[in-house]
Amino acid sequence: MHTVMAMGRPFRCLLAAVTIAWSLAVACGAAPATASSAGGGTGGCDPYLDGTVIPVPCSSGSAGAGSDSAGSASSASGGAAGSTTTSSCRTVVLDKAEAQNLGLAWPPPQDKSWGLLDCLGGGLGPLAVLVSNATGAPAVTPQQLLVTALGELQVPYLGPDTAPPRGHDGLVGLPEWFWVPAGSWHARSVTVSAGAVWATVTAAPVGLTFEPGGGISPVTCPGPGTAFDAGEPADVQHTACAYTYSLPSTGQPGDAYQAAVTVTWRVTWTGSGGAGGVLDRALPVAVDFTVPVAQGEALVTNS
Repeated sequence: MHTVMAMGRPFRCLLAAVTIAWSLAVACGAAPATASSAGGGTGGCDPYLDGTVIPVPCSSGSAGAGSDSAGSASSASGGAAGSTTTSSCRTVVLDKAEAQNLGLAWPPPQDKSWGLLDCLGGGLGPLAVLVSNATGAPAVTPQQLLVTALGELQVPYLGPDTAPPRGHDGLVGLPEWFWVPAGSWHARSVTVSAGAVWATVTAAPVGLTFEPGGGISPVTCPGPGTAFDAGEPADVQHTACAYTYSLPSTGQPGDAYQAAVTVTWRVTWTGSGGAGGVLDRALPVAVDFTVPVAQGEALVTNS
């Protein structure tokens, strides 16, 4: 039996910080976000809301925001293989009574209407935005859509396989193999679009770490590891993802080493108009399990 550890805090905190700042701006009747040169992002991509700059890592391309179509999101994400989820936001225009009931300034700017941008899923409910009367397009930025994309992104726990299999004793002096099944080792992406504006957030696995337990230093691998083939002789198989215990687990808690395998994810995003950046270079997601290790017994015979 194994347990899973909580996902790294930096990813959750980023989503919470962006969500809170944006929600406060809407509650105060502020105008929708616009790009601000006061932000920390390269090229001034950070959304500026009601006097608050939301620090979203990004870069500004030569194209203006909204110049790319939502269909460009997959190519802009670097073509990472894996599972991709897409969703589109819809905009509902508000009348005067509805807008004032939400505390929005009336009248809206010339040639604009107030509307609610409803993006299914994610961590936010409908949000107030200005809508062009001529085109019906909401005034939204990729950084705003990033909030919803982050809320929809599911970074999974990837349970490892081991040899000997979990539930069986390992032996002192024999390597303990660990790996993540190749079919699970792929990127996960979420794309959210509103008209011609879009944002894609991608989490890609980039490393694997085995913590043997008992205060022993961890072993790190660059990829998912190599599966052990029980049908092949052990002496012809090789892997960088293994650890050889030198002492039995007797005396450890539960007479087993308290081990863990951690998959490190790189979380990035891209958006229309050349926006994008790195959100978390090394997001750790760990799975705990126990490794009982027995002392190998020598077989002595008389000839």
